[in-house]
Amino acid sequence: MNYESKIASELGVRPHQVQATIELLDGGATVPFISRYRKEVTGTLDEVQVATIRDRIEQLRELDKRREAILKSIEEQGKLTPELKKSIEGAETMAKLEDIYLPYKPKRRTKATIAREKGLEPLAELIFAQNSIDLEAEAEKYFSPEKEVNSIEEALQGARDIIAEWINENAPLREKMRKLFWEEGIFTSRVIPGKEIEAIKYKDYFDWSEPIKTAPSHRVLAMRRGEKELFLMLDSCPDEASSLSIMEREILQGFANSSADQVKLAIKDCYRRLLKPSMETEIRLMTKKKADEEAIRVFAENLRQLLLGAPLGEKSVMAIDPGFRTGCKLVCLGPQGQLMHYEAIFPHEPQRQTAAAGMTIKGLVERFKIQAIAIGNGTAGRETEAFVKGLGLPKSIIITMVNESGASIYSASEVARNEFPDLDLTVRGAVSIGRRLMDPLAELVKIDPKSIGVGQYQHDVDQNALKNSLDDTVMSAVNGVGVEVNTASKELLTYVSGLGPVLAQNIVDYRMENGPFSSRAQLKKVPRLGEKAYEQAAGFLRIRNAKHPLDSSAVHPERYDLVEKMAKDLKASVQDLMSSEELRNQIILKNYVSETVGLPTLQDILEELAKPGRDPRESFEVFQFQEGVNSMADLKVGMKLPGIVTNITAFGAFVDIGVHQDGLVHLSHLADRFVKDPNEVVSVAQKVQVTVMEVDIQRKRIGLSMKADPFAERVRDSKPRTTHNSAAKPNKAEEPGGSMADKLAILKKQFGK
Repeated sequence: MNYESKIASELGVRPHQVQATIELLDGGATVPFISRYRKEVTGTLDEVQVATIRDRIEQLRELDKRREAILKSIEEQGKLTPELKKSIEGAETMAKLEDIYLPYKPKRRTKATIAREKGLEPLAELIFAQNSIDLEAEAEKYFSPEKEVNSIEEALQGARDIIAEWINENAPLREKMRKLFWEEGIFTSRVIPGKEIEAIKYKDYFDWSEPIKTAPSHRVLAMRRGEKELFLMLDSCPDEASSLSIMEREILQGFANSSADQVKLAIKDCYRRLLKPSMETEIRLMTKKKADEEAIRVFAENLRQLLLGAPLGEKSVMAIDPGFRTGCKLVCLGPQGQLMHYEAIFPHEPQRQTAAAGMTIKGLVERFKIQAIAIGNGTAGRETEAFVKGLGLPKSIIITMVNESGASIYSASEVARNEFPDLDLTVRGAVSIGRRLMDPLAELVKIDPKSIGVGQYQHDVDQNALKNSLDDTVMSAVNGVGVEVNTASKELLTYVSGLGPVLAQNIVDYRMENGPFSSRAQLKKVPRLGEKAYEQAAGFLRIRNAKHPLDSSAVHPERYDLVEKMAKDLKASVQDLMSSEELRNQIILKNYVSETVGLPTLQDILEELAKPGRDPRESFEVFQFQEGVNSMADLKVGMKLPGIVTNITAFGAFVDIGVHQDGLVHLSHLADRFVKDPNEVVSVAQKVQVTVMEVDIQRKRIGLSMKADPFAERVRDSKPRTTHNSAAKPNKAEEPGGSMADKLAILKKQFGK
């Protein structure tokens, strides 16, 4: 089936753009390659649009596969009519397709099956017609001790079972009920009696109701988790009276007689026993998918921001993985991240070898010409930072804290074991901390994205969908920045367009056997790296100081001849074009437009000539936490502190303020204006100023605000509202554990604000 027009309509683009993109994808092209180097073919579709087309065509093709299987099944049963075939071919969603197939779907032995075996289907047909009949006399005809029909009621019950199944298999009715469940359904959450103490973190959901249609992702996933952990009971249905009313309008013919009464009973039985459980399952799957998509979107955006964090660059770095009892693991790294030295120092309690530790650091700084010191932000991090800063090191040396989330995952990974088989886990962790400062992207790709700690409910969402989204995000970030082929790890190369693990390893092996690559063309000598892989990968790979100047840029080798023609027309060299703005300004782009190259590609080339191989990431800036504020005990309400955003969720942002416990800036406190999406205001790794609103040491919770004057507003009623009104907004702040309104109310009572 041709889906180009359908997808084009959904995306608001032209069908030929979709068709061209699908052809490229089917030919093995990657999303980054298509969006970067095939702009004329797709009509300048961006990465998001290309990825959406890829995912949508996969969905529609899966729908077609199911359609074919259903047609084959019904045909084999000898029941495929032209009308039925037309209905199946016209179904545009999997739900509609399955509704049509339901009457023909092989079934387990049901109540209706048993009733049919007892010969009660003719009675069911008679009753379902809803004509005036002598019901008892008709039912009496079906008495049959050998078929276990021993009374009028047993005969009528069997007939109702068959009618209930017919009603359940009514496709138009199912569609109306599906809409009702979505439009008017209510999530109702209750605590399981006797588990109030165990389930305290789900306190907000002990007696909670809200419309299914508007329930945000984080609350849906929180309630489902509470149900899974056997702390909550969760229901997701509309009002039963509304449901039965729709069913009766659809099924009853308006007659007032005993047959209609029986059909009414069958309708109620159908709803409670068949249709309601089926619809509830569908709705729960639908809302779960919707919640998953939102949670995955948030996770992917956070990951992108973290991956694209500002790199320090190629510097000699000392990295310290702090600790008290076991000491601080210290490593010295060369400009390419190579390990030069490692040892342990013990500047803190209980050993408190302060003088020796200080002498060690000073000696290593001088010996290895250290330009920056990276200190992990875990246990003893702030104390170690204060110690190092107190050593009187040269002011030119950067001393900064580094988020070590995921470093322990890396240190125990196969990647780390292969690189440092003889080193302790903590030494490997220190290496990761140092390299993360130098180039966050190159180091973080070695860690499973799920372990980086920038998502919400990542263990509750669809794991395949999460992996695919995060892999897309990493690939986009890696190819957006570009990769230096002579220094990149296998893990980094794996995410380059067209490569993957096998070719990445082959590149590393070839590099080790033959020395550094001197040109992009040399990549063709790598085993199994054919023309297609070269086409997809070459533009994203950089070779510094290569013979051909464009090998260090994002200009694709397929356009080298074009750039050389530009240079020749100006009686200059390619290198001249790259170094002279005056020459570049003389290039008349329209003179180089052809059937395969348009202005979008030409403009990209001109930008690359101006800044070849430029890093799109921001420049590194040193950040410092507030001195003297090292633990939650040091916090006071009203304090204004510098912090770094570590995670963004649907309900706000978490900020590291240097006390080993991130604080929450709720959505309502991200700005002095209304904020719908936290990403409008903050990004992961962003440096912010926050005000302390609440400190709960026992529960390890810190409430923060980014408002100019967070205590100025009037606090509303702090009691969380439970509502069935779809227009009402629940007064909730975060995942289970208390609302910001609750916290503000308490604070203002205490401090008279």
